Amino acid sequence: RKSDLAEQLVTGLRTYITKIAYSGEFEKSKPRFITMINTRLAEFTKFLGDGPFLFGEKVTYVDFMAFEFWEQCRRLNPDSFKDMDVVNGYLERVAGLPRIKEWIESEDCTRNTYSINSPMCAWPGFPEDVNK
Repeated sequence: RKSDLAEQLVTGLRTYITKIAYSGEFEKSKPRFITMINTRLAEFTKFLGDGPFLFGEKVTYVDFMAFEFWEQCRRLNPDSFKDMDVVNGYLERVAGLPRIKEWIESEDCTRNTYSINSPMCAWPGFPEDVNK
């Protein structure tokens, strides 16, 4: 099923970014991962197609997984998303869902204050890392 494929793609990539973030080889592995992000973004664009979400009009848990992962990748390398209008539009649509938007705008949202990974790893992914 398409949903299984999308879920496994996101899970595999998230596992990989976590693995390199905690390795002693992060800086050495980062360029290869960025190349992989760029390739996967192009594939994701095709996978998304014309639908507002991965499976058309219906939002699924895979959309939330993909949203979280691509947001993390954007924090790691914002340049990868510069010309990705389809993906950026998708991320905006997910972020604009009423309950997601409410959470993002709430004081409880940790998106802009907490790291993605442990602060002790090679790439914790603090929000300020975007500006470095």
